[in-house]
Amino acid sequence: MRVGRTYTSHLNLETKQHELLGMDLGEGVPRRALVMGLVLYLVWAGPLLLLFGFPSKVTFTFYFLPPLLTVVYGTQKSRVVDRRWNVTRWSIGARYLVLGHRPIISGGRRAATRGEWISRRARWSGRTELLIESPLGGLLERWLGAEDAVPTGAGAPIRLAARPRLYGPDAVARAHGRKALQHQEGKAS
Repeated sequence: MRVGRTYTSHLNLETKQHELLGMDLGEGVPRRALVMGLVLYLVWAGPLLLLFGFPSKVTFTFYFLPPLLTVVYGTQKSRVVDRRWNVTRWSIGARYLVLGHRPIISGGRRAATRGEWISRRARWSGRTELLIESPLGGLLERWLGAEDAVPTGAGAPIRLAARPRLYGPDAVARAHGRKALQHQEGKAS
């Protein structure tokens, strides 16, 4: 059996911004990270400016640090899926926890009923033990739903470890030869 492997990383061409408003940025900042940072600063600082006004020396860190940390750690390559940024994985994970996902049944030939979806309690299991014992436990219990509301067919996703196989012409010829031989034997009897 032949096995194919990729020994090189994915091709990654990144455009960089070397100058911004007359300031030299040295070797450059990745443009996608720069744009994401600008958008995050607008989304974060805009409401804070409207609610609390301009920052003081004490509150400047609260205005400045959260978007900066999100951009610095969010634009790094994920260790799990090397083609994605960390912020992409975080947003997909948060979307799964809050909204769930629609299961694919029979390759999409049939739509899943609501009972076949993974319940909110099952999605959040393992992440809420500390919060349930807090004063917000009753509110959290009501939001997660009853423990017995989890349908028996619903559960965690099943991980598949499929490996494709590549058959050469010699193996195909042998398999075809066997089938042709069986077909001729079937006609003879």
